[in-house]
Amino acid sequence: MGSTQAIPFQQVAVHQKYADRTWEKLERAIHEIYNHNANRSAYNMVLHKFGEKLYSGLVTTMTAHLKEISKSIEDARGGSFLEELNRKWNDHNTALQMIGDVLMYMDRTFVQSTRKTPVHELGLILWRDNVIYSSKIRTSLRDTLLERVLRERTGEVINRGIMRNVTKMLMDLGSSVYQEEFERPFLEASAEFYRGESQKFIECCDCGKYLKEAERRLNEEMERVTHYLDATSEAKIINVVEKEMIADRMTVLVRMENSGLVSMLRDDKYEDLGRMYNLFRRVPNGLSTVQDVMTSHIRAIGEQSVTDPERLEDPVKFVHWLLDEKDKYDKIVSSAFDNNQTFRNALNSSFEYFINLNARSPELISLFVDDKLRNGLEGVGEEDVEVILDKVMMLFRSLQEKDAFEKYYEQHLAERLLSGKTVSDYAERSLMAKLKTECGCQFSSKLERKLADMKISQDTTQGLYRSQ
Repeated sequence: MGSTQAIPFQQVAVHQKYADRTWEKLERAIHEIYNHNANRSAYNMVLHKFGEKLYSGLVTTMTAHLKEISKSIEDARGGSFLEELNRKWNDHNTALQMIGDVLMYMDRTFVQSTRKTPVHELGLILWRDNVIYSSKIRTSLRDTLLERVLRERTGEVINRGIMRNVTKMLMDLGSSVYQEEFERPFLEASAEFYRGESQKFIECCDCGKYLKEAERRLNEEMERVTHYLDATSEAKIINVVEKEMIADRMTVLVRMENSGLVSMLRDDKYEDLGRMYNLFRRVPNGLSTVQDVMTSHIRAIGEQSVTDPERLEDPVKFVHWLLDEKDKYDKIVSSAFDNNQTFRNALNSSFEYFINLNARSPELISLFVDDKLRNGLEGVGEEDVEVILDKVMMLFRSLQEKDAFEKYYEQHLAERLLSGKTVSDYAERSLMAKLKTECGCQFSSKLERKLADMKISQDTTQGLYRSQ
C-alpha cells in the first residue's frame, strides 16, 4: 500500500491591482470615520430639511438588508438554526449601534419633532417584522425552542447559552413577542408533557415515589427559568406543574392503597409526610385535603379503641395508649406539618371527639392518675413528674364531663390518702395546682382541703410516734 503524501498548502495568488483597489476602499472608509463625514452628511441632510428622505431611506435600506438576512436564516436547518439566528441578531445589534451613532442628530431632532420611531427601536421593529415574523422562521423558531426544552426534560444536555440568548432576544423585541412566540406555546406543551408524566408516575409509582418525582420536576422548572427563561415565566410554569402533578392528583395520592396518607401516618414516614405537606400547600385546598384525611384516620382508630371492651379492661394500659397516640401525632404535626396550628387544632379536636365517645373516660383517666400517684412515680424526678402530669392535663382538657372526673379523682385521692399509699406529696400538690389553674378555685378547693387535712393528720401521727 503506497504512502499518502501531504499536499502542501498553496497560497492563492491575488492580483496586485485587486489589492490596490481594495485598500483604496478601506482607506477611504478609515478617513470617513476619522473625519466624521457620515455623521456630518446625515447632519447636513436634516439641517437642510431632508430628514424625511434620510429616515425613509433608512427604513428602505434596513428592510432590504433584513430580508436578505431572513433568507440566510431560513436556509439554516437542524442544529444550526438557532446558532445562525443568534449570530445574525448579534450582527444586527452591532450594525444598529453604528447606525444610531451616525444618525444621532436626526434621532434627537427630526425624529422627536415628527414623533417618528427612534432609530434603535425602529431597528428592533424591522427585525421583528422581517425576520421573526417571517412565516418559515416563526414556525422553525417555535418548534426548535420547544424541541430543545423537551430534549432537556427527557435527560439530554442542551446548549443553554444559545437558548438564553434567543429568549432574551424575544424579550428585547417586547414582552408580547416573547409571550406569543415562545411562552404561550411553551406553557401549552408543558401542560401536555406533565399531564403525561403524571399519568405515567401514577401507574408505576407508590405515593412517596410520585411525590419525589413531582418535587424533582418543580425544581427542574425553577432551575430552567434561571438558566434561559425570562423571570416572568417562573410563576406560570410552576403553576402548570402544580396543577398537572399535584392539584389534579391530590385525591388519588392521599388515598393510594398501602402508600397513601393513611399508610404514611401509620408508619411514621416523616420525610414523605413533610414532602406531601410542602407540595400540597402550593395548591388550592391542598392542606385541607391532607387535614381531612388525617382527621378521619385519627377519629377512626380512636373510635375503634375507645369502644373495644378488651382494650378497656386495663385502664392504665388504655390511657398509656392514648398518650402514645397523642405523642405520635404531635410529633408528626411538629416535624412533618411545620407545626401548623390548624393541623394541631384538628388533632386536638379529633382526640376530644373519640375520648368522649366512651362515658367511662373520666373514670379511666382518674384510674391512670391513681396508679401513677400510688406507685408509678416512685423514684421519678420532679421534671419527669411534670411531663407526665402535663399529659394528664391534656387528656383532662379533652373531657366534656369534667365533673365526672372530679368525682372519681376525689374518691381515688381519698383512698390514697387514707391508705397512705401516695408516692409523692409533690406530685399530688402539683396536679392539684394544675387543676386549679385550669378550672378555678371552686373546682379544687374541696380537694385541697382534703389534702391539707390529711397532711395535718400525718404530721400529728408522726409527732405522736416521736413523743413515745
